[in-house]
Parts: sequence; C-alpha cells; structure tokens
Amino acid sequence: MQFTNTELPDVILIQPRIFEDERGFFLESYQKERFAAAGIHADFVQDNHSASTKGVLRGLHYQIRQPQGKLVRVVVGEIFDVAVDLRRHSPTFGHWVGVTLSSEKKNQLWVPPGFAHGFYVTSEKAEILYKATDYYAPQWERSLLWNDPMLGIHWPIIKGEIPILSEKDRQGVLLSDAETYLTHLTQ
Repeated sequence: MQFTNTELPDVILIQPRIFEDERGFFLESYQKERFAAAGIHADFVQDNHSASTKGVLRGLHYQIRQPQGKLVRVVVGEIFDVAVDLRRHSPTFGHWVGVTLSSEKKNQLWVPPGFAHGFYVTSEKAEILYKATDYYAPQWERSLLWNDPMLGIHWPIIKGEIPILSEKDRQGVLLSDAETYLTHLTQ
C-alpha cells in the first residue's frame, strides 16, 4: 500500500496494491499493521455502505461528540471526496482538501476524527463503503453548509447545475456558526 499525505497532513490518500489477471483482481483495503506504520492507529467499529446518483452531494457531516474517523472507498463509480479540518487547535483549522476517489483507481481516503466529511457524485451512480471509528450518533451529528463562502470548496459541479441535497444538508451551518472541536483528538 502507498500512503500519501494530502495538503491537510492528517488526511491520507491510500493506494492499495492491486493484483490483476484474467480472472479479475485482488487487493487489501485494510491491513492494521500497514496502517499503523503509516500513522493511522484506528479501531474501526462500524462499516457503512452508501449509494447515490449523479449530482448528489452529501455532507459536510461530523459528530461533535463521538467523532468518527472514516476510511472511505468507492466500489462503483466516482466521487469528489472532501474533508474539512474542524480542530480549533490545528494550524489547518477551517481548511479543506478534496480528492477524486473511484472504483477504477481503487484508492481510499483516511479522514481522521475532528474533520467534517462530504462527497459529490461525478459518475452516473456511485457506491461508497466506509469504515468508522465510532458509532453513528444522530444526536451529535452536525452539518456544515456545503457552499460556505468562508470554506470556498471547489466542488466539480457543472456550471448552472444545482446539487441534489437532503433537507439536513440544505440546513447546514456556516463554519463561523458551527460547533467545532476545542480539544485535541487522537486517531
């Protein structure tokens, strides 16, 4: 596996080694010792599977208590995946990083606790699998506004189109009004 730091050093792009032949392919999507050697000391407790159609934007979600680290990968299609640093003590607080994840590339993104996470579907459909380090707790879930001008996220939305949003995501708050993490979080 190849682990590459993004512009936000704690958010890591992962490219697994792929073994392909005429039968298909094989890859390890997670291997505890390799992840630990790359500085990812995560204890995953939940796996999630999401399906969306082209133009759907989900996020930017986080849990203010029981913060979740997420290991995100796409098994069908392609997405633009975004992480926003919400750790007030961090030198990159309020900064974001976006990467393209696809079933073709088979790459993954590690989004540690303390970050908001969201994605935009760029293919006709996409299915996303992600491992989480804490359980879903709807009472602690929060949403940043996906198009907060203070964040300035460059979503790959075609000019003139409007993303498909849930009501919760339409009601997201600006970073200036958001609850954020005041203490140091560990992976």
